[in-house]
Amino acid sequence: MQLRKVVLAMTVFIFMLSCNNDDGPGFDLIPPRLLSEVVVEDAAALQAYLETHFYNYEDFENPPANFDFQVQLDTIAGANSDKRPLIQDVQSLTLEVSSEDFELEDNETVAHTLYYLIARQGQGGSPTSADSTYIRYQGSLLNGNLFDGTSDYTWQYLPFFLRGYSQAISNFRVGDAIVENPDGTTEITNGGVGVMFLPSGLAYFNGSSNGIPPYSPLIFTISTGLYIPDTDYDGDGIPSIMEDLNGDGDVTNDNTDVDRERAIRSPAFPNHLDPDDDEDGILTRDEIIIDDQGNISFPDDDNDGIPNYLDRDS
Repeated sequence: MQLRKVVLAMTVFIFMLSCNNDDGPGFDLIPPRLLSEVVVEDAAALQAYLETHFYNYEDFENPPANFDFQVQLDTIAGANSDKRPLIQDVQSLTLEVSSEDFELEDNETVAHTLYYLIARQGQGGSPTSADSTYIRYQGSLLNGNLFDGTSDYTWQYLPFFLRGYSQAISNFRVGDAIVENPDGTTEITNGGVGVMFLPSGLAYFNGSSNGIPPYSPLIFTISTGLYIPDTDYDGDGIPSIMEDLNGDGDVTNDNTDVDRERAIRSPAFPNHLDPDDDEDGILTRDEIIIDDQGNISFPDDDNDGIPNYLDRDS
């Protein structure tokens, strides 16, 4: 086995030498496209889809017997030519996207609009974009090709998923109870059901994953079950959503001690994943005060306007 490894390594090395010449590689590297260019194409593609497709709204308005409350999307054509287009049912949300979000060097910040459809509003609370949520989903391309999905509910910590996905879910409400059926199974009652339509800039953009080509707008049908209010993923005493310091709804780009982490060659952890948000050796939990009612206060010992847990000098 060791001899085979040596022979293989030598073969690869010789091949690399034989390919090394002044002309460079035999193929052209294609640079990522501009956000400002792709967003126009995505907007047109989403608009066209929403104007030419519909969902089974009649089933939701007058549920037939044994209706499963699942969204079905179809083209407005033939026997369905009189159906109401999605564009009349969706709501929209516009978010600013920076080229830095995809490690691009174009220094662009471009507004991106996603659309979401609430087929049935849940009767429980609404998760934030930084909460753990119990959800069932199915993902597809605009051409209908499926790339991901779950057959049952699963827990998702929303910041670990696509930005557009987590932001859209925060507009839905979850179910109101877990009930036990006579056969011993359980189900969530009155959960939310809907769809979201994301431009690629709020999804993978120039990346690809599980059969998703670069620059692909995405569709997710979702059923929201439960959520954990004020999810505190890193256990530092501060709910993850309160660690969104710049207020953009995205906790993944808030990292108080990134310069210090780079200086000591430590992995960079945004605050919602970091139990010591200022890298001063004192845990965040020990630099805040939580009273008996769960209210949080943030001491500022040196009165410089920066609370202790974010201030290495305090």
